[in-house]
Amino acid sequence: MYLPFFPLKLVAFPGEELNLHIFEPRYQELLADVEENKTSFGICVFTNQLSGYGTEVMLEKINKRYDDGRLDIQTRGFRAFKILTFDNPMRGKLYSGGKVDFLKDDPKITDVQHHEFIFYLKEMLHLLNFEVEFDHLLVNSFTFAHKVGLRLEEELELLQMESESERTDFLINHFKRMIPVIKAVESAKEKIKLNGHHKYLDPLNF
Repeated sequence: MYLPFFPLKLVAFPGEELNLHIFEPRYQELLADVEENKTSFGICVFTNQLSGYGTEVMLEKINKRYDDGRLDIQTRGFRAFKILTFDNPMRGKLYSGGKVDFLKDDPKITDVQHHEFIFYLKEMLHLLNFEVEFDHLLVNSFTFAHKVGLRLEEELELLQMESESERTDFLINHFKRMIPVIKAVESAKEKIKLNGHHKYLDPLNF
């Protein structure tokens, strides 16, 4: 499949709602074409260079049009892809595009794996002060992937995985590494707060 490209220094995950402010003329043209032709486009992950991977996204709504051509838009991620060719720019256009190959996605996951994932996910979100109610059955590896402290490179690694089971294991291992670190930092903060204050110390019995 051939897609117009919108390179960004972020990962758009499948199923994720992503709000964007469009201000560059080339991407104003891209969105005008997408809106007119009712087509999708690809958000390509840019780290220090184009990564070779991205996500097909659909335009859901234009929230605001500015007099100077800028746009506030709402999009939703659809499918992860690998870039096969990169034309910069596309013929007759200001923006780039290229052929892509959509990644496979095996949704199977065991109940035990999912329960473990939800357990650690709740703990991680709590420690990061992100309190939110959610339906456990509707949560997958992408749902809170931007909220759990992954680096851009780790988010890209997650996007490239082609099974829910592999992504879930990846996140569980991330949680097991990070939760003790966050708890240690919070404990250190509490100790620092006590410095300079009168402390009540229990007598020690030897």
